[in-house]
Amino acid sequence: MKIINTLETARHIAKQVKACGNRIAFVPTMGNLHEGHLSLVRKARELADFVIVSIYVNSMQFGHNEDFDTYPKTFAADKHHLEQENVDAVFAPTEKIMYPEGQTDHTRIQLDCLDGMHCGLSRPQFFSGVATVVTKLFNIVTPDVAVFGEKDFQQLCVIKKIVHDLMMPVEIVSGPTCRDENGLALSSRNNYLTHTEKKKAAGLYALIQKVASKISAGERDYTRLSQFGIEQMQESGFVPDYFNIVSTKTLKPPSDDESSLVILAACTLNNIRLIDNMQIQID
Repeated sequence: MKIINTLETARHIAKQVKACGNRIAFVPTMGNLHEGHLSLVRKARELADFVIVSIYVNSMQFGHNEDFDTYPKTFAADKHHLEQENVDAVFAPTEKIMYPEGQTDHTRIQLDCLDGMHCGLSRPQFFSGVATVVTKLFNIVTPDVAVFGEKDFQQLCVIKKIVHDLMMPVEIVSGPTCRDENGLALSSRNNYLTHTEKKKAAGLYALIQKVASKISAGERDYTRLSQFGIEQMQESGFVPDYFNIVSTKTLKPPSDDESSLVILAACTLNNIRLIDNMQIQID
């Protein structure tokens, strides 16, 4: 497994791989890898001849009061996991490589349509930072296909949007959310939670399932169901951010004849941010 630390090497390897007629699959990560990440790596292996994983904690997507300085960095363990998965190359750039002149005057991608809702309201810098760094990574690695998890559903939609709008020659493939035995969606930030808190955090997905069951049973007052979700989060000891039932296509409130929905929810537990979602198909 090659460890790549420079733009020149990354581009050279990508060019060599494609010159041989092989496809590149790419899995962008911020490291601190868990089974959710590794499941995406396995899917990438099914889709291409050469798999590249990036490990880079992108400061542009963190707010001033967020956990950039304390975000867990476990490169040695990550490298071991990726070797076990037969990854071909790991691209691990530094901040200086990704933002050589800093971020003050750096070009940023803005997403007016998908940024001003859900997570974008409470994290206004987040999706612009994600879109910018993913675009940079795609330009460096030049993948044929890139794999992202469905746990960050709004992020997945943002990436599909920029690829479509900016006409990038990259196929975006998603992988299902991985969960622990209690149903809690796997996340690197789960490391901040105690064992007891993890059990409590699993209640977020249980609540989403409960609301999904109500929809499947025929309830269609999505405003009332969303308010029910907020109230239940509060009663369970979470600090709600949002609990929204929206169209999977637009992430906006669904029309009366909408058949494909997604429940998006976010909250904090002891100042640790949790997000989760569930897609629903109405007959």
